[in-house]
Amino acid sequence: MSCMTSTRTSHLLHLPRLPVASRALSVALAAFAAMATAQAPAPGQPASGSAEPALTLHDAIRQALGQSPDAAAATADVQGAKAQASLARTMFLPQLNFTEDISRGDDPVYVFGSRLRQQQFTQSNFALNALNKPQPIGNFATRLSGQWLAFDSFKTQRTIRSADQMRQSASSAQQAVNQKIVLDVVSAYQSVLYAERQVQVAQHEQETAAALLASVDDRVKAGLAVESDRMSAQVSVAARKQELIAAQGALELAWAQLRLAMGAPDLQTAQVQPIQPHQFPQAALEEEIATAARTRPDLAALAHAQSAQSSAVAAAKSDFGPRIGAYGNWEQDRPTFAGSGGNNWVAGAQLTLDILPFSRRAQLQQQKAAQLRVDAQKSTADQQMRLQVSQAHIARQTASLSLDTARAAVDQSTESLRILRNRYNAGLATITDLLAAEDAERQAQTNYWHAVYGNAVAYAQLLFATGTLTPDAAEDLQ
Repeated sequence: MSCMTSTRTSHLLHLPRLPVASRALSVALAAFAAMATAQAPAPGQPASGSAEPALTLHDAIRQALGQSPDAAAATADVQGAKAQASLARTMFLPQLNFTEDISRGDDPVYVFGSRLRQQQFTQSNFALNALNKPQPIGNFATRLSGQWLAFDSFKTQRTIRSADQMRQSASSAQQAVNQKIVLDVVSAYQSVLYAERQVQVAQHEQETAAALLASVDDRVKAGLAVESDRMSAQVSVAARKQELIAAQGALELAWAQLRLAMGAPDLQTAQVQPIQPHQFPQAALEEEIATAARTRPDLAALAHAQSAQSSAVAAAKSDFGPRIGAYGNWEQDRPTFAGSGGNNWVAGAQLTLDILPFSRRAQLQQQKAAQLRVDAQKSTADQQMRLQVSQAHIARQTASLSLDTARAAVDQSTESLRILRNRYNAGLATITDLLAAEDAERQAQTNYWHAVYGNAVAYAQLLFATGTLTPDAAEDLQ
């Protein structure tokens, strides 16, 4: 990793010997620039008197992962998948129910059965009148009932396996969401750094244009330049002011994008470390594709979903097999809540086999169709992964070459401007030539810092495409 310091020299240092008033203005501007530089905070430190702390890329990523709505939704999906896996395991457990039932009536069957369960039946209750038109009675029944599915042709085991795979799929999907959040934060943070650098460049260009206007004004007064030169310099000052306004607006928009990426709409503007050029490691395309195949969490999520769906198909097939269950029931019946009565129990085992499994056949076909869909999604994702890694690899190479070219263009444009300024001061070049050189140098500066920004973002996108854009890996982009 290396950094390059811009070789551009302040335009104020190249101005010719001017009349006293112009030299005083130039000295004042140079002093102001020196004071501003001396008072500027160190990179990553808050400005003097400012209550806002510095916002590093690490802090921005940490806050985004903690408060982004997308991260919260992914966490909820993981919790839901864990709950589903726990729910599937409850199928192994027996069911036990407690019931307290209170009833009253004169239905002959109800009265006859209640007296038997209460063990209150007597000889007089066999009278025909008592049997046909009994007096209403009440019954307080306390019941404990249970059942247990002992064997279901391994459907439960396969359902549990499917739920576990879906839980792992949700966990991998959460990692994919987190990496997308990191990428969005990195891109937005780099946009802020680039926008701040553009504001600094625009401010310097405005100061330089003002100094040039003062110089031209003195030359016009001294008869060394014509009025059109002064008008051209005034137009340049106005243009530089417009560029500064546009750069400040772009900075505000960049902060708005960072707030959105972090999920922090109330985030205040803070001090950030100035953007710096970096040289990032490079690898062969096939190596990066192999890395993506191993580490990309979205592919892992689909692979787990494939396994889960295969288990779901196997569970649907198990539905055709026999099921063996056990059950039991204990009941106490009383004529009053606190009185005494009789109790009884029943226990047994049950074998069930569906001999007309029409609905189960439809369910099996439904699960097979879902398996085909997941298999197709995985195949498509594998192909898209190769394309995405290839695109990111090419973009990374292009950004690196563009940075080298832009660095050389800055050096060349700076030297060209120095020569044009000397020629203009010697009367060998027009103000138009000088302003054209200013425009070329300014554009070279803009292209250079945009290349620095593009190089960092392209490397982040490559890490994302290979599935390695973790918060720790993003530290290299600071």
